[in-house]
Amino acid sequence: MTTSRARLVHLVTAAVAVFALVLQTVLVVTGASVLAETAVPPLATRLGRLVSYFTIQSNLLVAVTAVQLARDPLRDGRWWRPVRLAAVAGITVTGLVHFVLLRPLLDLQGPNALADVLLHLVVPLLGAGGWLLAGPRPRWSSRDAAVALLWPVLWLVWTVAVGALSGWVPYPFLDVEAEGGPAVALTCVGVTVLFLLLIAALLALDRRLPSVPVRRSAPRPRARVATAE
Repeated sequence: MTTSRARLVHLVTAAVAVFALVLQTVLVVTGASVLAETAVPPLATRLGRLVSYFTIQSNLLVAVTAVQLARDPLRDGRWWRPVRLAAVAGITVTGLVHFVLLRPLLDLQGPNALADVLLHLVVPLLGAGGWLLAGPRPRWSSRDAAVALLWPVLWLVWTVAVGALSGWVPYPFLDVEAEGGPAVALTCVGVTVLFLLLIAALLALDRRLPSVPVRRSAPRPRARVATAE
C-alpha cells in the first residue's frame, strides 16, 4: 500500500473515531446518555465518569494516532511506537470485550445506539483493520510492548481501587460488591491475559507481515528515440 492510500485509510479512521467521541460527549453533556446510571448526576461527575471508560480512552488513542498518521503515514518515534501499539491493542480489546460481555446487556435506541455501535464496533474494526492494511510497520519491539501494557494495567488497578472506595465502576464485571472479589479478580486476570496474548500476536504480525506503507516510486523518464533529420 502506498503512502497516499495509507493516508486515506487513517483519515477515515480518524474521522469516524472523532465523530463517535464527540457524539458520545454531547449525549453525556445534554443528559441524553447517562451511561450506566439510572439518574442524571451532575455534569462534572458525568464527564469524569465518561473519561474513566476504557472504551473512551482506547477510542481517543485511536483518534490521536490516526490523525497523526493521516498527516504522515510513515510516522515513527521512540515514544510513538508504544502509543500506537497501545491504541491498536486497546481498541481490539474494546471490541472483543464489548461483543462478548456487554452487548447482550444493552438495549439502546437512537443516537445512543449509534454512539455505541461506532465506539464499540466500527472504530475497533477500522483501528485494527487500518493497521493491517496501512501499518505503519515494522515498528514494534519487546520494549514497546512493555510500555504499552502500562496503560491497561494501571487503568485496571485504578478502576478497581476507585470502585471499591466510591461504589462506582464503569463496567458491571468490575463491581466487587455485586460480583464478588474472586469473580472480579478472575475477570482482571482474564483481561490481562487477553492483552498479553494480543500484544504478543501483534508483535509477531508486525515482524512477519509485509512492510507498509511504501513510498510511490517516481516514474522513470521515457527514453528519447532519436529520429533522423
